[in-house]
Amino acid sequence: MDTSLLEALRTDPELQRRAAAALKEYGGRAALRLRKDGTDPELAAAALTLADLRRQAEAKFGERAGSLYFTRPGLEQATRWPVAARRAARFAEHVDRVTDLCCGIGTDALAFAEAGMEVEAVDANEETAAVARANAEALGLDVEVVVGDALAAGLGEAVFADPARRGGSTRSFNPAEYSPPLDRLLDRLEGIRFAAVKLGPGIRHEWVDREGAEAEWVSVDRDVVEACLWLGEAAEVRRRASVCKEGEWHELTGDGDRRAATGEVASYLYEPDGAVIRAGLVAELARELEAHTGHKDIAYLYTDGLRQTPFARAWKVREVWPLHPRKLRALLAERGIGRLTIKQRGTGIVPADLRKQLKLKGPEEATLVATRLGDRHAAILCEEA
Repeated sequence: MDTSLLEALRTDPELQRRAAAALKEYGGRAALRLRKDGTDPELAAAALTLADLRRQAEAKFGERAGSLYFTRPGLEQATRWPVAARRAARFAEHVDRVTDLCCGIGTDALAFAEAGMEVEAVDANEETAAVARANAEALGLDVEVVVGDALAAGLGEAVFADPARRGGSTRSFNPAEYSPPLDRLLDRLEGIRFAAVKLGPGIRHEWVDREGAEAEWVSVDRDVVEACLWLGEAAEVRRRASVCKEGEWHELTGDGDRRAATGEVASYLYEPDGAVIRAGLVAELARELEAHTGHKDIAYLYTDGLRQTPFARAWKVREVWPLHPRKLRALLAERGIGRLTIKQRGTGIVPADLRKQLKLKGPEEATLVATRLGDRHAAILCEEA
């Protein structure tokens, strides 16, 4: 967002209100409505963009979204507020001051400040830094925001970094293409007492398997939202899966090297949370559930006991069939199943294509899990427990 437009919006809360109201009432005709009121077209467009981004931001920020300022790329990369607040609390247990590199629109810097720490936030882009300043002021928080290079900025004993994972309008999945590149950033953080780097959840393990480091994957209501690499004294375990379910946090830890035992289908099938799978902690969860896998490389767990766990969804197994579409069609028709959720791991089938082949009809509803059991492909009919 252009700094002059940002300043104009910050000093005109009435325009912000009118833009939000116009967007809600008139949708795509909201810009025309604002221009009829005499608002400058460029300023009207900025106000409507802000109103739209605030509406989208509610999923990440809740009620705070209505007070904050956003750019579209900044919102896409911004940390969800519960995740930022939890990370800030972990920092606050050990340090009083933190440097936030690649601060973006300032979400994590705000969380650090709200947790009682002194914060210096650094971003290479002047317009983005201006948005971070505006957000700190909007929440009444004391955050020093400066424009600078993350690889050259002065660092204290505690550092958090969130390197940009976008180049223009595209998302980069290669950490060497982050801005700054992840390998150079990690070299920069060598020797920092307490540090953490936010990463995309699809990060490959070879980037995070560093001696003395902790790799954490975070999910919120079954959506894996980020990974975080903890360095120096911040590293407590080798791997961690942090799961937020209905507002409560749960953690599963381990070394990520173990393998669960394999066996046959049992009375219940458990589908581990994505954070558990990405962290390589399926074996640790299997131990908690007294469960096993059906194939050494597939993260479905089976056990005869039903146990409550925040780390997996449980399904009651009804029947196990060969994975043959023509036979499945007849079996499902016999049972009157017309609404079917199809899940698959390890079979290569495309659920949408299989659904077309099944030609479902009937009043009943079920879930079908297509997977591998040892060397054979199987279809497991089940219902959520």
